[in-house]
Amino acid sequence: MEAKKLTETVYCIHADIHDRTARFEGIWLLPHGVSINSYVVKGEKTALIDIVKDWDGSVDSYRKQLESIGLSFSSFDYVILNHLEPDHADLINLVREENPRAEILASAKGAALVENFFKIKDGVRAVKDGEVLDLGGGKKLVFYETPNIHWPETMMTYDPDDKILFSCDAFGSYGCIGEKIFDDEHTEDELKFFENEALRYYANIVASFSTFVNKGIEKLGSLELKFICPSHGLVWRGNPARIVNLYKKFADYNTGDGSGLEKTICIIWGSMYGYTKDGLDAVIEGINEEGVAYSIYRIPDTDATFILGEAYRSAGLLLAMPTYEYKMFPPMAHILDLFERKHFINKKVFRIGSWGWVGGAKKEYETRIEKFKWTNIESHEWQGKISEEDRRILKERGKELARAVKNG
Repeated sequence: MEAKKLTETVYCIHADIHDRTARFEGIWLLPHGVSINSYVVKGEKTALIDIVKDWDGSVDSYRKQLESIGLSFSSFDYVILNHLEPDHADLINLVREENPRAEILASAKGAALVENFFKIKDGVRAVKDGEVLDLGGGKKLVFYETPNIHWPETMMTYDPDDKILFSCDAFGSYGCIGEKIFDDEHTEDELKFFENEALRYYANIVASFSTFVNKGIEKLGSLELKFICPSHGLVWRGNPARIVNLYKKFADYNTGDGSGLEKTICIIWGSMYGYTKDGLDAVIEGINEEGVAYSIYRIPDTDATFILGEAYRSAGLLLAMPTYEYKMFPPMAHILDLFERKHFINKKVFRIGSWGWVGGAKKEYETRIEKFKWTNIESHEWQGKISEEDRRILKERGKELARAVKNG
């Protein structure tokens, strides 16, 4: 693989992480892998923007790509760290070892992390919001602080000559990109795949920080953009506005009034002996009669990474779980914990479940959702096998949920 040329002075190097056993942040599955992108900017001096961790051959891949444009880690005058999470910064110790003269640039909070996280004290400089780095030969870079997208030290780097925004985790997605790194090299179906991976990435990684995504987009809104260069996923040069608008939509899912949510229902269910599943079938019958689309995931069979994206965008949730040892079915408790962490608000929600010798899930559930800003259909529970009266109630409340979703 060779470095990819963006302009006469800017190149992308990237590693595709194909390790299907790996989990992003130690949590999120990567069935389609992920790319980690860095960028080389040449003036009279040369800068490397963001780096990588040693993961699935990434270091060797970076070396080969740098060699393809006559560079190595020892070539750079500056290493710019927009974000200090290890997938973008862990290699800094190796780069410093091979290139002790390169100056490391980061935001003030980022510079502190270089010292405290990576134990590098010398040759580190904090840059300010709006500060300009002159590489010579007419090439300049401007730094913009964009905190909490998604760590507090995050900044972005802008090339005003070529109109390129190096956005790090913002505007990123899961999925390996291979040799076709640009959006305009892909078919519409392929772009839809990356948009779906962007939704999953956003729901997993960024959703907690949507308020700051909105602030960052507003702050940088006046910049002319010919390229958006994230640190994961495609480089957007054909239609940079597409990924910006997508992120605006994602951010609105949990910062707006709920009107921007998709009029679908995400069904999440678990059943110990099939009794809760019998009730779920009755609810789905009611939803089908109202003609509302839904997705359905069984837990714990389906990993949370896949559930979060669909649940995040959906206006409606149907949560079906039995009581387990006086409390909620543990896999559902985990899902609700993630919903709280990621700020899944403004949903229309119906919760059902069976119980054995005594209930308890309903009480814990209602305590857990007090802060969620959900509109709740009255929960329904039953002991053991479902009765015909239970079935009738569940079907009717399925219709009620569907109508609530349709009518906003």
